[in-house]
Amino acid sequence: MLSYQHAYHAGNLADLQKHGALAWTLAYLTRKDKPLSYIETHAGRGLYDLSGAEATKTGEAAQGIEAHADWFGPDHPLSQARAAVIAAHGPQTYPGSPAIAAHLLRPGDSLHLAELHPGEHGALREGFRRQAKLYRQDGFELAHALTPPTPRRGLLLIDPPYEIKDDYADIPRHIGKIAKAWNVGIIMLWYPVLTSGAHEDMLARLMRAHPEALRHEVRFPPARPGHGMVGSGLFVLNPPFGLEEELRRLSTLFAKLNR
Repeated sequence: MLSYQHAYHAGNLADLQKHGALAWTLAYLTRKDKPLSYIETHAGRGLYDLSGAEATKTGEAAQGIEAHADWFGPDHPLSQARAAVIAAHGPQTYPGSPAIAAHLLRPGDSLHLAELHPGEHGALREGFRRQAKLYRQDGFELAHALTPPTPRRGLLLIDPPYEIKDDYADIPRHIGKIAKAWNVGIIMLWYPVLTSGAHEDMLARLMRAHPEALRHEVRFPPARPGHGMVGSGLFVLNPPFGLEEELRRLSTLFAKLNR
């Protein structure tokens, strides 16, 4: 299946957790004068129009970044990436993870983006072909092929749409193999917290295999009545120093939504 398009969900509450953590981590990594690799398995189109039909149809951006941009002060790397994107593309533009990475990485760093959906890949190519190496292939296949990357320092973001139910069963195997090949890499997995509990077995398997990893979950009201996603999670191998504190700060902010 290749029906998922993140334009309907860009800038939602889950993105605030995921993109806040990603931007913070990339900014942390670039403090050292050493090159790094960034790999993303499901890149999407990279840039999103929050005034477009998709975003306005769901209203998720209105509940997310449009209501809570103040969660990230002007010095936060997510705010800086967003400001750069707005300056280049207009006030209603929201940066996906490729745009965040492209803004924060340096000329000597490597940026690898996989996207299999033909329409999304076309948009990604239009916006990022000069900044990144782009792949229209399965993101997990790319991750296995590239790891360990050169340079070895870096981060892998796994952010699948979970439209294929086998993803929940297969992800622990993929992460186990990648972590074995790239034991120094930061591996960041995003997952939805669902009322169905579809994510729970995957997380249990991951925690058994990687008890040292950082697991972080936030809860928020469903985007609309009956919607099954009621939270957002991150599972991070080799988390950098300070990320756990940043995620605790986000937890405090998310907790206010449920009062």
